[in-house]
Amino acid sequence: MAMMKAVVLPEAFGGVGPLTVTEIERPQPGDVQVLIKVHAASVNPVDYKMASGKYPAVKQSVLPIVLGRDISGTVVSCGPQVTGLHAGDEVYAMLDRGHGGFAEYVALNADLCVPKPAKLDHVAAAAVPLAGITAWQGLFDHGQLISGQRVLIHGGAGGVGHFAIQFAKERGANVSTTGSAQDKDFVRLLGADQAVDYKSDRFEEVVHDVDLVFDLVAGETQERSWNVLKDGGTLISTLGKPSEARALEHHARATGYMAQPNASELAEIGQLIVAGKVKPYIEATFPLEAAGAALQRLEQRHTQGKIVLEVSA
Repeated sequence: MAMMKAVVLPEAFGGVGPLTVTEIERPQPGDVQVLIKVHAASVNPVDYKMASGKYPAVKQSVLPIVLGRDISGTVVSCGPQVTGLHAGDEVYAMLDRGHGGFAEYVALNADLCVPKPAKLDHVAAAAVPLAGITAWQGLFDHGQLISGQRVLIHGGAGGVGHFAIQFAKERGANVSTTGSAQDKDFVRLLGADQAVDYKSDRFEEVVHDVDLVFDLVAGETQERSWNVLKDGGTLISTLGKPSEARALEHHARATGYMAQPNASELAEIGQLIVAGKVKPYIEATFPLEAAGAALQRLEQRHTQGKIVLEVSA
């Protein structure tokens, strides 16, 4: 029985502190799956939320599970019904909830896999899928952002936000974003037209007539966002459904969502990366054995771009 290293959330939620690498059985690909050797996997807020039991979609009854929701790696073998992928292909993917990427190997449905953009190494590629798809679906699938509109992105320097700024600019929108003072140069580098320091300025005093608020912060920030929204505008949040009562007051459309794997959208993001219109930014990398420390950094500190685990050569 072949074994592999993986970061497993055990049979009880205990936060990220106790997480360690353990040996588990290497998976075998099913009929429509490929076995991928994982070279890199990114860390996301969903991982520390799962570890602490604060992610509603994961109940204790499903534990133990391998953490990690997106990867970049090389196809090792293919199930008998897989077409279009072959051993040796380099791919990246957002994983479904039944599989974890903090491991040396993952068996994944072939239709979730997308060719890795050739200009990216595996560390950079692993930073893209979950955060990129989250930004894409928030802005375009749910937010219906089009060229010429104004969008306010809360938390534009983070993993999702830094993709959202780039996508919105590429689509032809005018982009305002909130962040800390040290983020201003970074978000302007990404293309933001207006950068607001949330500590020293009240964004509702300097941002007005917004078609779409893309909320990656929630709480008081979300509540104050109604003041900048055009009548009939849209408020989209990754952190729960906004107030229906407040939406009615502003004749607004408001919804919360959780990103879903979508290979065609990831492929479109990959085309923008190859064309030089979008770039993932990596703040730090950690070895697989330090996954707990990587997640603590993401949970406790303000990040610019993404944090990625280097899993294997």
